[in-house]
Amino acid sequence: MLRLRFNERDFNKTLDSFAKVAEAPASVSITVKSILADVRERGDEAVVEYTRKFDQASLRPRDLKVSQSSISAALRRLTAGELLALGSARDSILRFHRSGRPKAWGARNPHGAMVGEKFDPIRRVGIYVPSGLVSTVLMTAVLARAAGCPEVVVCTPPDAAGKISDGLLGALKVAGVTEVYRIGGVQAVAAMAYGTKTVAPVDKIFGPGNAYVCEAKRQVFGVVGVDSLPGPSEVMIVADESARPDFAAADLLAQAEHGSGREKIYLVATSAHGIDAILAEVESQIRSLSRVDKIGRVLADGFLAIEVNNLSEAAQVANRVAPEHLELLVKASAVGRLVGSVTTAGAIMVGNYTPTALGDFVAGPSHVLPTGGSGRFLSGLRLEDFLRRTSVVSYGRGDVRRAAATVEAFAFMERLDAHGRSVKIRTRP
Repeated sequence: MLRLRFNERDFNKTLDSFAKVAEAPASVSITVKSILADVRERGDEAVVEYTRKFDQASLRPRDLKVSQSSISAALRRLTAGELLALGSARDSILRFHRSGRPKAWGARNPHGAMVGEKFDPIRRVGIYVPSGLVSTVLMTAVLARAAGCPEVVVCTPPDAAGKISDGLLGALKVAGVTEVYRIGGVQAVAAMAYGTKTVAPVDKIFGPGNAYVCEAKRQVFGVVGVDSLPGPSEVMIVADESARPDFAAADLLAQAEHGSGREKIYLVATSAHGIDAILAEVESQIRSLSRVDKIGRVLADGFLAIEVNNLSEAAQVANRVAPEHLELLVKASAVGRLVGSVTTAGAIMVGNYTPTALGDFVAGPSHVLPTGGSGRFLSGLRLEDFLRRTSVVSYGRGDVRRAAATVEAFAFMERLDAHGRSVKIRTRP
């Protein structure tokens, strides 16, 4: 664990170095490029070979697609409590994202012409779901269906027996996914981007993944669209004297347990005493957790505690790091100003009773959020990401006359006389 005081010597340099996500080694890029090329060339044959190599699952091409009857059967095997949880989370997600759906509009511009925008769902979308992440199905596929995407494809790694968990299959059914494939890793991205005999290519790929999956998405961008490159989980907890140390510790441990070993957890507190109290709770609570080894690695290598003098300094730290999840365990009177001051966080959780886990599973916003500092220029996944925006322009003869002089001036400055003529010809008597 690393501990700092705000504005101590080399503070920004140390903070930036800690927060920086290491670029994928050249070996990762080379491996990904090779797999992508192989799947593009050999299709299903390459996919099943890599599935055997990386997932230890021996499948035939005809086994890659999961039948709708298998998905329905998995849903029937879920308990009443599990079904209730899936339905409740889906409803919260739908309610949140439908409220922000963009609407077509039209208006007159200064020339009197009609201009506006329309929004259409992307025809065929692909979603990568890491093994066992039931909530990720809902946090992605539900948005796609709410946007009206007619074809929603999910690829997810099978276990060594070639199976996908009932919980994940049940979530796929609840979310309304139209196609499901037992394919993981780089080969899944390749299949969705380039297509195989079994998997038709998609128009845009969504979803989180490990370093190989993220690198694969980066390399296929342009052939298909991609949502972003979400990496290992991050949380920053800002705590003042009103913070519950036991709550803060529980939330730090929750994000540390994801398991990649590359997670980043930050504690920003207004006193050394507050940091010490939370650290004591971390030591106490970790003993009862099942993933103590994985959590321990994150605490050793990916945990930074920062003492600040006030919440204004805390906001500066948050804006510099741009954390995926930001928890504000601060007094109620400070919340409004602090929320307004932080402009780069992927998601902000307010108060002692809003742990990040609520956002991960049930609150409504998608948990697919920017990581690695990309919150400076990216936002979390939204329904709008599954739509295409098209501008619409309609001029009449009189409108063209009013715009002609401006067009002529630009055509002259840019030496594009054909552009100018294409407008001027329409102004003739």
